[in-house]
Amino acid sequence: MQLTRRSLLTRSALLGCSLAASPLVTPVSFAAAPWDTRLVVIILRGGMDALDVVQPYGDPAFAGLRQTLSGGPAAGAGDLDGFYALHPALAPLQPLWRQGELGFVQAVSTPYRDRRSHFDGQDLLEAGTAGLGEASGGWLNRLLQQMPGVEARTAFAIGQERMLLLEGAAPVSQWAPGAGLAMSPQAERLAGLLMEEDPLFHNALNEALELTRQDMSLGGLDGAEDDAGAGMMDLMKAPKGGAHTGIAAYAADQLRGDTRVAAFSINGWDTHFRQASGLKAALGRLAETILELRQGVGPDIWGRTAVAAVTEFGRTARENGTGGTDHGTGGAMLLAGGAIRGGRVLGRWPGLAEADLYDRRDLKPTGDVRSYLAWLLHGVSGAGTAALQANVFPGLDMGGDPGLLL
Repeated sequence: MQLTRRSLLTRSALLGCSLAASPLVTPVSFAAAPWDTRLVVIILRGGMDALDVVQPYGDPAFAGLRQTLSGGPAAGAGDLDGFYALHPALAPLQPLWRQGELGFVQAVSTPYRDRRSHFDGQDLLEAGTAGLGEASGGWLNRLLQQMPGVEARTAFAIGQERMLLLEGAAPVSQWAPGAGLAMSPQAERLAGLLMEEDPLFHNALNEALELTRQDMSLGGLDGAEDDAGAGMMDLMKAPKGGAHTGIAAYAADQLRGDTRVAAFSINGWDTHFRQASGLKAALGRLAETILELRQGVGPDIWGRTAVAAVTEFGRTARENGTGGTDHGTGGAMLLAGGAIRGGRVLGRWPGLAEADLYDRRDLKPTGDVRSYLAWLLHGVSGAGTAALQANVFPGLDMGGDPGLLL
């Protein structure tokens, strides 16, 4: 039987690994730029529920829509400004709010509407366009293409997820720190034979193995067991717990040097049922990630750092019958860092009365998340608004400056 990439993919379960979760397909990227402010972009995959994270308890319709989910300061959320409250799981970030290093934008979205597909929503978020296929690559890479002096370590896409927003012509280093690609010599040979007829996969395998050997030489990974009898399930070892803080620590280490842009994902935001527990865990990871970044870069660089966490869409205004929420439209954007003018919830609030909801089910978007991202890029990199609207986010009208940075 001829072994091809297709047959390898269909037999990935027999190999005991998921190629979608390995550095063979989803490498990590980094890059260095001619500006000083650091930018960290975090993609919150799964659709974060804006109404549970930044709770509009001051809206009279909120309590009726969310009967069992978190409901303002009376349910333990931290009051922000008398109208919004912060989910209890983000309580570790409340000091940043008080110091002006944490803020939010409520009721924003990409132009994506109605179909509410994770895949399309994430692609559109990272492409930064009004529709799928309207431009190649991602908006962060297109920003780098506008700037002189960009080098391969200017931006890093960190982790095991594909980061479309950093794909493109600008040089970006790719690496998967701690990805756990530990293979015996026999397993390496088998994988090489499987991929031999596909140059793309064969080269990716060789690169991933070389990067892993470099990691192991630095003590980053345990060595693979040289056991000819090892089963297929041991071909690739999964990374151990605490991956989010490990990625944040690695990003911080790079940002202390020449790197100016880092991007990675945090999963776990698709809370169709038992949202109370699922969202608590996801927000806990997000809080730990931000605090790890803050500690890792140190006070001086943190004062020159902007973090933006964005998601592909929000969730339904009403909770469903299983204690969760379904795919929606309007969502929230989180901003953090010493360079951020925080302590504010930006965005025009649309209201939660049924007539105010999008399709009578979702939080209605009143702002384009790309506009806030464009103004953030303008402040961080100095890129002109004309280039941002024509090339980075094609066809975007940035509108007025919301003053995101100090």
